Amino acid sequence: MDGGKADDADVNIRALIFALLALACGHMLSTLLRTIPAVSLDVMAADFKTSPQALASLTSIYHFSFAASQIPVGAAMDRFGVRPVSLSLLIGTIVGALASGLATGPESFLFGQFLLGVANSGMLMCPMTLAAKQLSPARFGLWSGLILSIGNIGMLLSSSPLAFVVELWGWRVGFWISAGFGLMVALAVYALVPNQRAEHADRSSPLSQMASVLRIGVSYRLRGLIAIALVSLAAVLVLRGLWGGPWLMEVKGLSRIGAGNALGLFTIALIVGPALIGLFDRSFGHRREVLAATHFLAALLLALMAAGASHFPVSDLFGVAAMPAQYDIVLLVLIGFAMSAQPLVFGMTRQLVDQQNTGKALSAVNLAFFLGAALMQSATGVVAALLGLPAVLLFMAAALIIGTIVFLLYT
Repeated sequence: MDGGKADDADVNIRALIFALLALACGHMLSTLLRTIPAVSLDVMAADFKTSPQALASLTSIYHFSFAASQIPVGAAMDRFGVRPVSLSLLIGTIVGALASGLATGPESFLFGQFLLGVANSGMLMCPMTLAAKQLSPARFGLWSGLILSIGNIGMLLSSSPLAFVVELWGWRVGFWISAGFGLMVALAVYALVPNQRAEHADRSSPLSQMASVLRIGVSYRLRGLIAIALVSLAAVLVLRGLWGGPWLMEVKGLSRIGAGNALGLFTIALIVGPALIGLFDRSFGHRREVLAATHFLAALLLALMAAGASHFPVSDLFGVAAMPAQYDIVLLVLIGFAMSAQPLVFGMTRQLVDQQNTGKALSAVNLAFFLGAALMQSATGVVAALLGLPAVLLFMAAALIIGTIVFLLYT
């Protein structure tokens, strides 16, 4: 009898793992789509007959629509379950990718990015919510890191491979390939994710549930986590998804393929790092201290990168016109490892709420992650136009310091 129960438990665990992997591939797709401009911003801008800075500001609509959608998506997952929500979002992602690839100007591209922001909004929360409701807090800490690691593979795909695709066939093909990948992920989710209604489902009205997401997000116990979430993912996405490529190509003189290779190394750190931090957290804990230390370190590394530009302190110290690209690559890899502590934000959130509100709380934090990305992307577009790319890196470093200080004050 006990052997039969053990076999059933093994089957259930295997089924859960396959379901989480399928959903994590959806997150991988979303990271691929939102980082396509990093290695194609210049050719896209030329195609649309606009400036890269103006197009960079337009692409922030992705993050704004992504952030705004966190509230209804979080409520929907608590009400209807993960599978129907994830399938709906994947269909929307396919449509948004096709619309972006077929865009003929800034306005139509803006529409495609809006669709992608809405559709991608739950790609991380779907596996996170399933894991949070099915796993113990300790195992959730490990799996949250693994989910982010799998998802960040999408950024690896949008580095050297995408640069190669852009060079050969143009930027539109990247969106069309993504649409095909989205179809495969949707089929995997349909086959592997169980069709279960949410346990402890909230039967209140959708408007009441959305208000609950906001109420949880601004509650005192989550306020510090919201503060660090506003700047944490923003720094990664804005650097990796927008300004990393222009910095390496325009300031450091790398080719598109060379910049893609450098961003690929940065992305490898973002893939390996969350899995390592998940293992570390399971063994040692101290989430608050680790989050603060890694974010302060990332701010220092960003400032050092800016200081390596022409006529900036580090370049002057070494007596060179500008620090070589290898200097930036090392800093990018270190930043990638430092910012890989982000899963600990989800782990701390999971500890602070009951199971009925897990989806809402995680969505509130994810709302802060992507609202921060939208705000930072818009702000850095202005900073870049007025003060240049080194000022962008210094602006991001300052934002990390401020957010981390507020986090420490409230936790």
